[in-house]
Amino acid sequence: MTSKIAVAGGTGVVGRHVVDVAGGRGHDVVVLARSRGVDLVDGTGLDEALRGSEAVVDVTSVSTQSGRGSRRFFGAVTTHLLDAGARVGVGHHVALSIVGMDRAPDGYYAGKALQEELVTAGPVPWSLLRATQFHEFAAQMHARLQVGPLHPVPVMRSQPVAAREVAERLVALVEAGPSGRVPDLAGPEVLRVPDMVRRYARATGARGVVVPVPLPGRQGRAFRDGSLTAGPGADLGTQTFDQWLAALPG
Repeated sequence: MTSKIAVAGGTGVVGRHVVDVAGGRGHDVVVLARSRGVDLVDGTGLDEALRGSEAVVDVTSVSTQSGRGSRRFFGAVTTHLLDAGARVGVGHHVALSIVGMDRAPDGYYAGKALQEELVTAGPVPWSLLRATQFHEFAAQMHARLQVGPLHPVPVMRSQPVAAREVAERLVALVEAGPSGRVPDLAGPEVLRVPDMVRRYARATGARGVVVPVPLPGRQGRAFRDGSLTAGPGADLGTQTFDQWLAALPG
């Protein structure tokens, strides 16, 4: 059975795949983005865009490591999506969160913690999927963290998963109906993030020296001790990091 699905963050890393997967399964997809006349932070245009949608998939993100900034963003976006969804009769809110973020709810993860609180206590029936970092995380680290020729990268263990596989799981949740908190989704292997960034740089011909940097505090400990990798009962994807690298445009 096909549905009308609204995708918040539909132009992002995972959102593009959600739009593609949902469209390929015959669903009518609406992308919620400023370029489409919708401002998720202040709620402009949201009621009209959501009208007639059976489900909302929220895969929004923000580039910040500030806990205050992250909470401000996810608090506003989640509140607007839930309130507008309740007003126009959306029956299912599907949210994407991060494996292990509750063990170190600081910085960016502080906003994700607030998002989960709002969704689980909100007025719209919900499903919540936590996933590990995507393969694209290595490219993001290389691009964002640079001091001259150096790329300081956090000492971190990750279990990277394919963004496409996350999208497929999210669309399957839409089709299954409100399911609450579902098993986490992670990739098939645990890797060290500095090594991932080096391998990405080699594969793409990018220059610079990757320097591992241990971060302080409980978030730094969570990065290092494997808190952000899959625990018992998690589902595992199939695409490895090397397979993702091999599929990058030449």
